[in-house]
Amino acid sequence: MSDGQDLHDEGQDLRGADESPQGAGPDGLGPIPAGDGTAYAGAHPAPVDVPIPGEPAGSARVPDAGREGKGVIHVVHLYPREMSIYGDLGNTRTIAARIRRHGYVPVVHQHHPGAPFPEEAHLLLGGGGQDSGQVRVEDDLERLGDRLRAMAADGVPMLMICGMYQLFGNAFITVDGKRLPGLGILDVTTQGNAKRMIGPVVLDTDFGPVVGYENHSGSTTLGSGQAAFGRVRSGLGNNGTDGTEGARSGNVIGSYLHGPILPANPALADALIGLAAERATGRPFEPVPQDDAYADEARNRQVRRLVRR
Repeated sequence: MSDGQDLHDEGQDLRGADESPQGAGPDGLGPIPAGDGTAYAGAHPAPVDVPIPGEPAGSARVPDAGREGKGVIHVVHLYPREMSIYGDLGNTRTIAARIRRHGYVPVVHQHHPGAPFPEEAHLLLGGGGQDSGQVRVEDDLERLGDRLRAMAADGVPMLMICGMYQLFGNAFITVDGKRLPGLGILDVTTQGNAKRMIGPVVLDTDFGPVVGYENHSGSTTLGSGQAAFGRVRSGLGNNGTDGTEGARSGNVIGSYLHGPILPANPALADALIGLAAERATGRPFEPVPQDDAYADEARNRQVRRLVRR
């Protein structure tokens, strides 16, 4: 459903992750704290977290008293094993790194199918995946549906990419006409196609120019009152015809842009962090000026290369 293919390379990555010792954390030092303390509901042992390249060891642990910085921000990555292709784990890495640079402390939770959902969640992230990955998460997503809808209505910031963007919509209609229901958080419907939409993208958004890379076969249509995430300046976007890309409802953003999207678009990352920081601390976001020269140069070069003036 998500991106319409099943890549063997991804399967190799998953097998590699499965070779980690059972119960070990990302640093191999010990088990990841169980979110709400309830037992893992899956038929097999609780899955081991997926290594996030560059993420420091122990980032899933709550800091000791006196080490909270400006505040502790709980970040939840939904289904990193099944739904994080094309570098989407980089969004989680970017969010965690920038939270630290702003003087807060991230606690990075990885939510796996059948596992208890973290008690605290100030920011949710999700990525793209193959059809097989979508099949492995659909039951769990249905189990969490009411909670995720309530969190979205309450203003929890969320960034859902590609397959998770589709799953947050109303439905996905397969090429042969089968209708698969989504969470309905975003008023979008996706139709599967034989033809893929692939290539670099430039958008105009409320966060300024946003760049990324799309690779999807689903063609998404917005509901009549649904706002897009951005307007396409270069690329194909939701469906290649109406000039829209992604969707945004409240603080929930869906988009097809991989890359990953956040490293080259720090204004978007900081907007999500700001919302999360306010939820976590009850105070206005207290950002620290960042040196984003490399990100700005990368983004501006892509805009200059792709957009005709």
